[in-house]
Amino acid sequence: MNNSRRVVGAAATVIAACVMAACGGGGGGGVAFPPIAVAPPPAPAPTPAPQGKAIDLTILHIDDHHSNLEAKDKTLQLNAGGGAPVAVTVNAAGFPRVTAAIRSLAAQSPNVLKLHAGDALTGTLYFNRAGADGEADAALMNTVCFDAFTLGNHEFDKGDTGLKGFLDLLRKGSCQTPVLSANVNFGAPSALHPSKAPGYVKRSTVLERGGEKIGLVGLTIAGKTKASSSPDPDTTFEDETVAAQREIDLLRAQGVNKIVVMSHIGYEYDKQVASRLSGVDVVVGGDSHTLIGSDALTRYGVGSPAGAYPTALTDKDGKKVCLVHAWEYSQVVGELKVSFDEKGDVTACSGTPHVLIGDDFRVGGKPADANQRSALLADVAASGFLRVTAPDPTATAVLQPFKDKVAVFNTTLVATVTEELCSRRVPGGTGTVDYSRSSVSCNALGSVSLRGGDIQQMAAQAYLEIGHSKYGGADISLQSGGGARIPLVPGNVTAASVIQVLPFGNMLFRLDVTGREVKGMLEDGLQAVYGPGGSTGPYPYTGGLRFDVDATQANGQRASNIEVRAPGTGVWGPLDLDKTYKLFVLSFNASGGDGYKTLAAVPAARRLDIGVLDADVFFNYIESKPKDVGSGLSLLQKLPVELYSTKSYKAP
Repeated sequence: MNNSRRVVGAAATVIAACVMAACGGGGGGGVAFPPIAVAPPPAPAPTPAPQGKAIDLTILHIDDHHSNLEAKDKTLQLNAGGGAPVAVTVNAAGFPRVTAAIRSLAAQSPNVLKLHAGDALTGTLYFNRAGADGEADAALMNTVCFDAFTLGNHEFDKGDTGLKGFLDLLRKGSCQTPVLSANVNFGAPSALHPSKAPGYVKRSTVLERGGEKIGLVGLTIAGKTKASSSPDPDTTFEDETVAAQREIDLLRAQGVNKIVVMSHIGYEYDKQVASRLSGVDVVVGGDSHTLIGSDALTRYGVGSPAGAYPTALTDKDGKKVCLVHAWEYSQVVGELKVSFDEKGDVTACSGTPHVLIGDDFRVGGKPADANQRSALLADVAASGFLRVTAPDPTATAVLQPFKDKVAVFNTTLVATVTEELCSRRVPGGTGTVDYSRSSVSCNALGSVSLRGGDIQQMAAQAYLEIGHSKYGGADISLQSGGGARIPLVPGNVTAASVIQVLPFGNMLFRLDVTGREVKGMLEDGLQAVYGPGGSTGPYPYTGGLRFDVDATQANGQRASNIEVRAPGTGVWGPLDLDKTYKLFVLSFNASGGDGYKTLAAVPAARRLDIGVLDADVFFNYIESKPKDVGSGLSLLQKLPVELYSTKSYKAP
């Protein structure tokens, strides 16, 4: 309805009311009319509830891209023409592919929404080493022009002021993507308090597609954000269910009967919250980095899905709800098809998690030949979810200057090392399993034979200190010996060398573990070294935790006299088997890598993906160190002996 029609309609209503009530006959100075005898009007018929029309909606969505903007190689299991699947390497993912896929898919359907369910920030050097914090992410997101973006917990990693800086960058240009969170309340001092940044973060927004109103509600995971990110002290997060229902009710009161909740709260929690809500139709989620789809995702080597795409749920009224997630790191664009009836109820939903890949297939390290290529493309098409996608040229051009800045950063001097930080996976003297790995000068010192590698120990200390200062507190940390790859030799150190120390791109996790689980973790690592078929890589280096090792003992009895260092006082005390400790560890080990099966068994309720890259944690640790007088760079020195995790070592 246009404005002129609204005015005419309103005027007619007023005139009719005035005739009935003898308007103008009171003390307002108008002309008085004699009363008119009229018959009482018939009782009005009940006004029927406004009816919409049936509509089909396509939702294209991503979540948790975590500053993963560049493409990377991925190994899949594909049929290259020989019958059985073989390992095939192909370039995959990257934000320019996300942009290209969304543009292509959007062109194929009417009534499209493009949504991002949070955690754009933190995870690679593109976040904070390629310009202002989040600048590269904002620039790439604006090549898509999302219809809405909900705040994830990592959007708060640099505090409310840092978040406002990112949102300023996101608001540059013509996209003006609405940013949503129904359960965040910015404190009065916050840079994002509505009095200072009106309209920056909304609880919900309403968009029109096909003449129908679609309500979008945002949610941010409450407890995790407050405990493990860095929102301002006065910024609070309301219960997710309470906030969502309130906003849904407000939208329904405005006649909006199609509701999409954009929730950055995790796949399993999404299921719980949706079942408690009334009026929700679709949940587009994030936070848990969940891959969903058919079991064929496992067969093709993509990953292990946690459920169907979409996952069918019901709300508290028994009505159909469709739940989707799109995994992580710019690898998947979800395409959800939803059909609504004229009452706004979901009648059907279906879709595809499109896994974005290139077509530069390599088999056995060599480019696929013509016959292999034909078979590979046929298998990709048959999968139903692998999508060959060329990077979008515009997005590629936008990314390039940020790639150049990362390349420059890699050559930047970041630290000064005064004596070699030796690399050794396993302690032990001449003739022991890992003795030859260390340099002659390090072996001459003898310290690595007693306590193991300096660089391995420093990595564990970095996770401990940065986890404690920036991510909600830390009691202990773990770095497996093989995860730190090179020593740092005396002289000035480049950023590229730091990345070579921790080159695997693991993310930092926090696990809440009991003292018994800590003991089990240590024994797992030692068994993976000294048990049948053992290797040196799993040897445990820990921050805030130290122990004696006797490799001659049986499994479960190799670590003894285990002590924990109190974060506040620095006093060492015995490990309490019944106490819960905050353990900071890399994703690889947290998932059971290197034989750490005790950590793999820690339930989801006690594990948290911090979402920051291991090398970036190390950079933050380096930046916190005192500066060398001569170079002006951070000074890296061996840790005090008391902080080394291996107190004593007896070789097998």
